[in-house]
Order: sequence, then structure tokens, then C-alpha cells
Amino acid sequence: MQRKVHVRLAFARWATAAALLATLLLVGCGFHLQGAVPLAADLRQLALRAPDSQSDFVRAMRRALLDAGAQLQTSSNAQLIIERDELLERVASVSARNVPREYELTYIVRFSLRFGNETRIDAEEITVTRDFSFDERIMLAKEREREQLRATLAQEAAGIVLQRLASQR
Repeated sequence: MQRKVHVRLAFARWATAAALLATLLLVGCGFHLQGAVPLAADLRQLALRAPDSQSDFVRAMRRALLDAGAQLQTSSNAQLIIERDELLERVASVSARNVPREYELTYIVRFSLRFGNETRIDAEEITVTRDFSFDERIMLAKEREREQLRATLAQEAAGIVLQRLASQR
């Protein structure tokens, strides 16, 4: 019985030491958890203008701005204008029977930032691309994977735009 207690204590000490070492290594390499991106004070009140207010990108951008502490207004001095919000899909490869085997999804967003009469960011374009394989035998699952990938690309593009906005100080 006493041997089991010693083994447990030794294991607990080892686990604690390993956790402490891992923490020190992560902190030492500059790693830190991703948090909210801080926006400049004059961008905290922001109007978001887009041709399609329900697109995957606009919904992801809205969430990212709210998480960053922005208050979205219907009219504001600061305006984030989404000029292009488009998902392109192309066949990347085909099988010997000329059936698509791999697709490439590309999400393209063009945006600008205006503050009053001043243009702070003039029509920048963000492009995010991913490949995904296609198997006609599991078409339903692959269609769901495509939809999830589309949402992920939109979130990634929104994160890039948010980083660009945060650089406006």
C-alpha cells in the first residue's frame, strides 16, 4: 500500500514538473493565446457596408468586429466598405474517367476603410485559398466538408481584414 502512494506521489511530481517545463518553453518561445485584436479608439464606432449583408464573410466580419470591442452602427464616421465578397471554385484535378477529384476554393474580399472624407485603406484585396478532395461515392459528406471549408475561409479572411484594421493607429 505504501509503495502505491510513493508511485502516485512520484507520478504527480513528474506530471507537475512536465507541465511547468512545457509552460516555460511556450512562454520562452513567445507563444501566447490568440485573443481579441485591439482596434484604435476611432474605429470602435464603425459602420459595415456590404452588398450582401448575409454572406459568410460579412457574418464572420461582424462577429470579429464585435469580439474586438467595436460597436456596429448604421451610420458612423468610420466605414468599413466591402466592395467584393466572392467564393470561386475551380476543378484542380480530374480522374482518368474525367471526374473531378480535387477542387480549389478561393475566397476573395476587397475592402476599403473610410473615416469621414478620408480614405485610410484604399481598396485592398484579400485572397484565401484551400484545396479539398472530392469523392462521388460520399457526395453528401464532401458537400458538407465544402460548406464548412467555405465558412472557415470566410472566418480566415475576416481575421486578416481585422488585423489590417487594427494596424490603423
